[in-house]
Amino acid sequence: MNQISGQDMFQQQIFGAQSRRQFDACYPERARVLDHGMSSHQLLTLDALARLGTALPETSVEYNPGDLPVGIRPEDVPDNGMTIGDTIRKIDQSASWAVLKNIEQMPEYEALLFSLLAEIRPILEAKTGQMLKPQGFIFVSSPGAVTPYHFDPEHNILLQLRGEKWMTTFPAGDARFAADEIHEGYHLGGHRNLVWQDDFEAEGTRHHLTPGKAIFVPVMAPHFVKVGPEPSISLSITWRSDWSFEEADARAFNGWLRKRGILPRAPGRFPARNRAKALAWRVLRKMAG
Repeated sequence: MNQISGQDMFQQQIFGAQSRRQFDACYPERARVLDHGMSSHQLLTLDALARLGTALPETSVEYNPGDLPVGIRPEDVPDNGMTIGDTIRKIDQSASWAVLKNIEQMPEYEALLFSLLAEIRPILEAKTGQMLKPQGFIFVSSPGAVTPYHFDPEHNILLQLRGEKWMTTFPAGDARFAADEIHEGYHLGGHRNLVWQDDFEAEGTRHHLTPGKAIFVPVMAPHFVKVGPEPSISLSITWRSDWSFEEADARAFNGWLRKRGILPRAPGRFPARNRAKALAWRVLRKMAG
């Protein structure tokens, strides 16, 4: 597991005092809109992102038509018929959604990611311990594009840089919105997309993101995203913690138990720890490996 190291390498402070207070008040369990000061960056123009998408390994690039239903199944997502470079350069009219994953594979993007995380590192490490496995993701979306209902295993701050979008979030760990079996399946190698029901929407919290706004999303909090009438660019900075890895391993161990006819109790959310089940799964995984 990688660690953050080094000093802030970005001269302009992106998360000001008010934003850090906002983050401190919600981390690690409550989704909340934050302020940020990144108005533009040479690494985040459409041309720069098209070059990045072409340079990244194919496994680090995902793109598809943007006019998808919120609850589409992974196997039903079609191809948009374009290259990643053309998808991004023509995002105004390509009717697509693209994500560039693990941008830290490129040194200049790694420096950008680490500089942003360094600004909030003291706050988060005081609560969830050492910052682990820093990763960056960039989302480029056509007007009206939809990111289907899903969850993610990382602590995540998404910064809106261009255009606007609405993210609807749901409480993490609530089995109404993502059943325990779905969590377990994900941590045993399943897909992040979730089963959507139309009556969920009334119980979600809808957040409006415009340039200068960001949102913190807790680990495994279900959510979906709809882009506004203009193309959108968003930067997602993520990290893991000992707690998040324990929760993931406990879910995987529960899945192992469930396959053997045992109905396990769901892991506790923060600040509960899940050390015993996590250790059991790590032992099983080592024995199997």
